[in-house]
Amino acid sequence: MTRKIIHLDMDCFFAAIEVRDNPELRGHPVAVGGASDRRGVLTTCNYEARAFGIRSAMPTFKALKQCPHLIVVPVHFDAYRRESRRVRSLMEHFSSIIEPLSLDEAYLDVTHHDRPASSIASDLRAMIYSTTGLTASAGIASNKLLAKVASDWEKPDGQFEIRPEAVNGFMQQLPVRKVWGIGPVAAGKLQDQGIATCGQLQGMATLKLQQLFGRFGTELYDLCRGQDDRPVETHRPRKSLSTECTFSTNLQTFEACRKRLEPLVEEVLEDLLHRPPGAGVSKIFLKLKFANFSKTTVERTGLKPSRKNYTHLLAEGFGRSGQPVRLIGVGVRFAESPPEKEIQLTLNFDAGHPL
Repeated sequence: MTRKIIHLDMDCFFAAIEVRDNPELRGHPVAVGGASDRRGVLTTCNYEARAFGIRSAMPTFKALKQCPHLIVVPVHFDAYRRESRRVRSLMEHFSSIIEPLSLDEAYLDVTHHDRPASSIASDLRAMIYSTTGLTASAGIASNKLLAKVASDWEKPDGQFEIRPEAVNGFMQQLPVRKVWGIGPVAAGKLQDQGIATCGQLQGMATLKLQQLFGRFGTELYDLCRGQDDRPVETHRPRKSLSTECTFSTNLQTFEACRKRLEPLVEEVLEDLLHRPPGAGVSKIFLKLKFANFSKTTVERTGLKPSRKNYTHLLAEGFGRSGQPVRLIGVGVRFAESPPEKEIQLTLNFDAGHPL
């Protein structure tokens, strides 16, 4: 049976929530992120801001140079989590086979439905808008690779379907950068070979792909043809859980670090409360980045995540350098995790307090 997969992607999720909750922002370029100094980083922005070349992960000071009237609002992570849960509950009206990728996107397998997947996607998007006031885009296809590509085709507030009979023609012109797993480095290697589209990539032999990309080369042979057998996984175990914060001003002393450590530990402990039973912690770890950009990580097996234990790790890590600290990160690693990619939303900025 041909699968019916929907990739749902909320439009400018964080920024859209901020604009919805503060109508005075509507129509203005808005970004969500950190302070305007050289360490603040944007997490996302709306389409009005993107028209000025603003993008996520851009330093805030650079964004303000490109768009001086950009409105930068601090992150309200609790609100984003709350809306993500609401959207997830709406997805469950249509399928129990859901694979969340982050707070604002997920796959749904609707193969068991008699209705067309495009109709289901349309109803889901309408329900999300009527319930939350937020828009979503959707991609519909027979596998995860194509569905994710398709969800970006009619953004914002649209949907696009790649039907099975159209896959071959669609892949011929698709830029290789759109393929899952191909980042800037891989795209650069292919560009050196004169390859820009999946159609061109299809002419490359498996052996050549393996020479360029190792084991991923074999997988890439299928992906560039629109072939992807990965199932929608309802339970993707994470290898780790962590949070971190980059500070606008370097922390000069151990005591200053300890004070900024406590909210980070509380964040991890709160997230652990929502983990399913049996997700045992095998290690705790703490990461520091110093003023000279050197890094160190301290890990301990068998310790419970607690303020006391993380403070001990901080003392060891801080003592390794003596440099002022620009970033602190804390987290846990889970026991018996299979070799899967972890699902993690990385937020790296300073908003006056860690998330």
